[in-house]
Amino acid sequence: MATSLASPIASEQLRQEEYRRERGFAAALVTGLTIFAVLVNGYHPYAEDGGVYLPEIKRLLDPSLYPRGSEFVMGHLRYSLFAPAMAELVRVTHVSLGAVLLAVHLASYWMTLFAAWLLAARCYESRVARSGAVTLLAVWMTLPIAGTSLMLMDPYVTARSLSTPCALLAVVGAMEFLRPRYGTEYGERWWRGLVVCCAALVGACAMHPLMGTYALGSVIVMGVLLAESRAVRVWGTVGLTLTAVAMAGGMQLAAAPESGAYQRIMLTRDYWFLSEWHWYELIGLAAPLVILAVVGWRWRGEDDGVRRGLARMGVVVGGTAIVVAGLFARTGMAVHVVARMQPLRVFQLVYVVMTLVVGAELAERVLQRQPLRWVAAFALLAGVMVTAERRTFPASRHLELPGMTEVGGNAWERAFIWISRSTPKDALLALDAQYITAPGEDAQGFRAIAERSALPDYSKDGGLVTNRPDLASAWVEGQAAQVGLNVEEDAWRVARLEPLGVSWVVLERGAVTAFVCEYANEAVKVCRLP
Repeated sequence: MATSLASPIASEQLRQEEYRRERGFAAALVTGLTIFAVLVNGYHPYAEDGGVYLPEIKRLLDPSLYPRGSEFVMGHLRYSLFAPAMAELVRVTHVSLGAVLLAVHLASYWMTLFAAWLLAARCYESRVARSGAVTLLAVWMTLPIAGTSLMLMDPYVTARSLSTPCALLAVVGAMEFLRPRYGTEYGERWWRGLVVCCAALVGACAMHPLMGTYALGSVIVMGVLLAESRAVRVWGTVGLTLTAVAMAGGMQLAAAPESGAYQRIMLTRDYWFLSEWHWYELIGLAAPLVILAVVGWRWRGEDDGVRRGLARMGVVVGGTAIVVAGLFARTGMAVHVVARMQPLRVFQLVYVVMTLVVGAELAERVLQRQPLRWVAAFALLAGVMVTAERRTFPASRHLELPGMTEVGGNAWERAFIWISRSTPKDALLALDAQYITAPGEDAQGFRAIAERSALPDYSKDGGLVTNRPDLASAWVEGQAAQVGLNVEEDAWRVARLEPLGVSWVVLERGAVTAFVCEYANEAVKVCRLP
């Protein structure tokens, strides 16, 4: 009798010990891969959307910044707690914003990779498969997601940096809640999965409401697909898909009419509309669905139920997003409320799942326990990603760590830094409306670096206006005044800019002007309006 009782206890102790060892290995692996991921994919805190989020954080820390055109700095993130959270971190820690952003960037990568490990651990028993899944994700962190203008993870800090690991943790929690891994003590703790899932969804929505909502939808789909009843899986999936389509149709019908100016701005966002995508971007939508469909309908073993459910979730949410976008996110619609919701953003989660599946299969079938194969394969993949990063940011440092921009940043960044130190805080500047795509500019955000007000530009401010229709007229006026700024004559510049209160202009080095230019380098010059 004693032996029969001791055996389950001993077995449970061994299981717990194995569980602890596996978590320790995962933590060590993820820590190393976090550093590896940053070294491969680079770090550019002021670039692209990083340059959109940063000004709001800086304004919260110093309300005297951006007194002109502050509506393009504050308010567009009014439904997110990201900017207030970052500002509060700076206040509490008493360290620089640059240091806080770097720490958050590293933490977001670590959390994403650890959540991915937990997800892989639910689907694969082999440590080799789990390691391959997470290692490939680390290398592919900045992989573009078809034509959505998103990456798996950005090489800078945004609200998505924190919503993404929360979304993955929500899926992990849902799995544990719906399919407890162990039948004894751990299986009785199913409620922990529910707590993790709910807390992660709250975190995702608090940081990025839109991405959090898509994570919630994915979790609901996962719940249906992991049901024991085949009827629930089939009809539940059909019902959820039809519900999503009906909700999108209802939003279109209930949407308020759009002004002509606002419609023109909406139509500049090509990545919202499938009809405007290139053929290779469409392949970027189809390929992950095909890969996940093979996984979701290939295995029939009982032990693979969670893996199949995860893969099928990716197919269902991705396919539903394509249907919704194809029906309602079209350029010819009277209103574009569904296009503004960007349903294809759900492919961020689809791509993560696909990456984990491909990495696990690569490790189990090809790399196995051969160190040289691992080194060769991931060195090649890392080389491709580094090359892509260098082509994206050719004039900037690969790692723009705090303090390095001043001495090693590109010429545009150095000019913006001079502006932050040498112009009044209430100065209003103008740049060419398309400055962010100028050669050597590398999509570095002016407001984020210069800490000065600027007329709205075509690219990033145009994106902000899509969520703030009331700013449409200000955007049209501001960006129109800056079109061709580098090639027009001084009289034209004064006539266009002076009525708007502009006191300084940033021109390309070769622009002809008689203005007094107090700063110049090999790419640009900063001139004072007379």
